[in-house]
Amino acid sequence: MLNELIATINSFVWGPYMLILLVGTGVYLTLRLGFIQVRYLPAALGLVFRRSRQATGEGDISPLQALTTALSATIGTGNIAGVATAIYLGGPGAVFWMWVCAVFGMATKYAEAVLAVKYRHHLPDGTMQGGPMRYIADGLGWKWLGWLFALFGAIAAFGIGSMVQSNSVALALEGTWGVSRVVTGVVLAVLVAVVIIGGIKRIGQVTEKLVPAMAVFYVIGALAIIIINFDKVGGAFGLIFAHAFTPASATGGFAGAAVSAAMRFGVARGVFSNEAGLGSAPIAHAAAKTSSPVRQGLVAMTGVFFDTIVVCTLTALVILMTGAWTSGETSSALTQRAFETGLVGPGGIIVTIGLAVFAYSTMIGWAYYGEECIEYILGIKARTPYRYIFCIVIAIGAFQKVGFVWNFSDTMNGAMAIPNLIGLLGLSGVVVKATREALARPETLG
Repeated sequence: MLNELIATINSFVWGPYMLILLVGTGVYLTLRLGFIQVRYLPAALGLVFRRSRQATGEGDISPLQALTTALSATIGTGNIAGVATAIYLGGPGAVFWMWVCAVFGMATKYAEAVLAVKYRHHLPDGTMQGGPMRYIADGLGWKWLGWLFALFGAIAAFGIGSMVQSNSVALALEGTWGVSRVVTGVVLAVLVAVVIIGGIKRIGQVTEKLVPAMAVFYVIGALAIIIINFDKVGGAFGLIFAHAFTPASATGGFAGAAVSAAMRFGVARGVFSNEAGLGSAPIAHAAAKTSSPVRQGLVAMTGVFFDTIVVCTLTALVILMTGAWTSGETSSALTQRAFETGLVGPGGIIVTIGLAVFAYSTMIGWAYYGEECIEYILGIKARTPYRYIFCIVIAIGAFQKVGFVWNFSDTMNGAMAIPNLIGLLGLSGVVVKATREALARPETLG
C-alpha cells in the first residue's frame, strides 16, 4: 500500500512539469552563461588536475576534496543500478536523455556551486555552511523556502544517500557470495560511522583518495569489455539514438517502452546519478577553501562530466553491447549480468566490489549533506543524533524491497529539486554577473 502511494506521488513529482523545470533550468542557465560548460570545460578540467589542490581562502577542505566529496555522493549506485534501471524501464533511448540531462546539468551544477560559495556562512564551531538553504534564504530572502529545502534534504539523505546504497550492495553481495543482507547492512553502517564522526575534514581526506581509485577500477573493467566487444559499439549507440525518439519494442525479457518512458526515466536516473539541480553537491562545494565562487563553480561542473558522460556511458554500453538489457533483469543485477557476460570470471566481481565501494562513498557524502541540512533547521546539537539515525537507516535499507527504495528516493529527489531550482532561476542574474566579473580576471583560470 505504501509503495503504491509513493509510486502515485512519483507519477506527479516526476511528471512532465518536473522534467521541463529540470531541463529547462539547465537550458536557461546555459543560454544566460553563454554555454559555459562547453567553452570552459577544458579550463575547468585543468583546474581539477592542476590547480584545485591549491587551497587559498576561507573554507574547511581543499577545492579538490570538495569535488571528490561531491563525486563520492554521485558516483555510486546511480552509475551501476541507476543506469540499468533506466534502460529496463525506458529502453536504450533513456541513455540519450541521461546525456541531455548531463549536458545542461553541467550549467546547473556550476550555478549551484557559485551561489553556494557566495552565500556561505560561518557556523559557531568555525566550519563553513552553504548550499540552497543559504542562497535561497539570503539571496532571494525566502527563508521559509530555504527551510523547506533543508527539511527535504535531511529526509532525502535517508533514501538516495542511505537506503538505496545499502540495498544495492546487499543485493549484489547476496547474489555473488551469498552474504546475508542483515550482515551487509550492519557492516556498512559501522564503516560509515567511523568516517562521518570526524566531520567534513575527515570525509574530505577519505574521499580524496577513495573516489579516484574506485573510479579508475570500475572504468578499466568497463573499457576491457568494450574493447573485447568493440565490433558491437556501433550497434549500441544505434540503439540509444534510435529509441530516444521511437518506442522500444518488447524483446526477450524486456517489456518494451514508449518514448515518454525513455525521457522520464532517462532524466530521473540522470538526476539521480549526477544530482544536478537537486542542490546536494553545492553543500560540499561551499566548504571549499577558495576565494573565488566562479573557480569553484568550474571545478564543480566537471563532476557531472565525470559522473554521467564518462562513467554512466560506459555502464550503458556494457549493458547494451552484451545484450543483457533484454534479459529481464533490473537494477544492479542487470549490470552484474552484463559484466559477467562481457568478462567471464572477473566481470561480476568488478561490479560487486565497485558497487560496494561506490555505495560506501555515496553514503559518506550524503551523511554530510543530511547533517548540514538538519543543522540549518535545528542547530549544531542535532548533528550527532542525526549521524546515528543515518547509520541505523543504512542497516534497515539493506533488506527493504528494491521497488519501494527507488520510489522513495525519486520522491525525495523531486522534493529537493523544486525549491533549489526556484532559487537558481531567481538568482541567475547574480551568477551571470559573478561569472562575467571573474572570467575577466586572468587569475581566475590561472
